Amino acid sequence: MARPINTIRKLTRTGRSGSLAVVIPAEIIRQLHWRERQRLLVKKIAGAIVIRDAKTKNRK
Repeated sequence: MARPINTIRKLTRTGRSGSLAVVIPAEIIRQLHWRERQRLLVKKIAGAIVIRDAKTKNRK
């Protein structure tokens, strides 16, 4: 049985530029098969943010 994932996360400031970050549990990233430096689509909807895989063309 999978252990429950703590869904409450803190928004933290990174670097001097004032960027903000939310840490997503590694378990969720593995379930989505995401990789480091992967392109993601971030979209704001009513009262929420949606993060999806950016369907990009494979360049050969």
